[in-house]
Amino acid sequence: MNSVSKVTTAQVFAIAGPAMVANLTTPLIGIVSTIAIGRLGDATLLGGVAMASVIFDCLFWLFGFLRMSTVQSLGAGETEELRPILMRGLIVAALIGAGLIILQIPLAAILFRVMGGSEGVTRAAKIYFSIRIWSAPLALANYVVLGWLIGQARARLALGVQIAINVINMAATALLVLVLEAGIAGAAIAAVTAEAAGLVLGVLIAGRLSRGQPAVPRTALLDRPKLIRMLAVNRDIMIRTASLIAVFLFFTSQGARSGDLTLAANAVLNNFLLMSSFFLDGLANAAEQLCGRAYGARAKNQFSDAVRLVVLWGFGFALAVTAAFALFGSSLIDIMTASEDVRHSARDYLWFVVLSPMLAVFAFAFDAVYIGATWARDMRNLMVLSLLMFLGAWLALRSFGNTGLWGALLAHYAARGGLQALRYPALVRASFAQKPLSG
Repeated sequence: MNSVSKVTTAQVFAIAGPAMVANLTTPLIGIVSTIAIGRLGDATLLGGVAMASVIFDCLFWLFGFLRMSTVQSLGAGETEELRPILMRGLIVAALIGAGLIILQIPLAAILFRVMGGSEGVTRAAKIYFSIRIWSAPLALANYVVLGWLIGQARARLALGVQIAINVINMAATALLVLVLEAGIAGAAIAAVTAEAAGLVLGVLIAGRLSRGQPAVPRTALLDRPKLIRMLAVNRDIMIRTASLIAVFLFFTSQGARSGDLTLAANAVLNNFLLMSSFFLDGLANAAEQLCGRAYGARAKNQFSDAVRLVVLWGFGFALAVTAAFALFGSSLIDIMTASEDVRHSARDYLWFVVLSPMLAVFAFAFDAVYIGATWARDMRNLMVLSLLMFLGAWLALRSFGNTGLWGALLAHYAARGGLQALRYPALVRASFAQKPLSG
């Protein structure tokens, strides 16, 4: 008798629904900042906050293993260590965050030189960077708390913390930027404030949930093998993430080198990509958990059912998002920026983001399937290969300017998903060959 029940659509959305909202936190902070600054009608300021926001999205994303490691520890049955797992994660988050703050000057110098923005854009971005970098320990600690709650199947509480962060960020940004006219500095202060408030709320919830548990001995808290495992367990995933980050940093950098107007237009359109990712990444969370559960039980049919349902629903959401972008894209651009020049430039490339959700379905779905099935080495190798294919596509299309850059990005989406889809049947055969189950 199979220990894993049949995978259903209800199961997929029980996980995907809260995850779609919970995944918004870091990118939504950047989106809100971009929209608020965009309403000021200055392409240079918009380009500056967009450049800095992308840097922070990628910088924090690189350490997303803090959330995954916490989820995995609890998922592995280490629930007797609820407090030590949380505290250990918070210590690592604090150390990494403090390191980013200490290294902020050389880090900013390297990143902004690589990005290649104009003097005005870079000056504006540095203002945002120098303030928001102080949120690094807070944002990374929020990853740990989120993973700790998800690992205990406390999805609603995790969702509540994320909603609180988003609401506080939006309110503070509107107040500081649009009412008090604090500009880019105001947007950055709002982001730090939101992350701090979210962490306070998360820690209070965690304290309540772990009430009655024994105090954590220092020897257990600073258990060296477990600290090292937290950092090492996701090495391949971190390399994969770094490859993905390289694509988006390169994309932003090339846009910046094309001028402030192009950078600002790309920043507006990047918000469309983030919006579509909310839905696809939520379904990916479902694939990660359901495929991981079926893979652990060596239940091939349930594993295949989970993949099929996530891909099918992914296509459904992708079609809906594509239709929404096609119908309302121009109006959304008008909401995001008051600059007519930026609006006109963004509309020239709108069709690229209209097509992007359909190309991204396989990329998001199979990323999660590979993580759930612990095929991290294959995922790493295929992601590095897709990065090389992106660079190759850009070299082939660079004579077309920003149009070629967007074409290369769509080619990367197709390469990511396509390569993983092609590799998938062989991995399934190898993984389930020892104990084929009928479901």
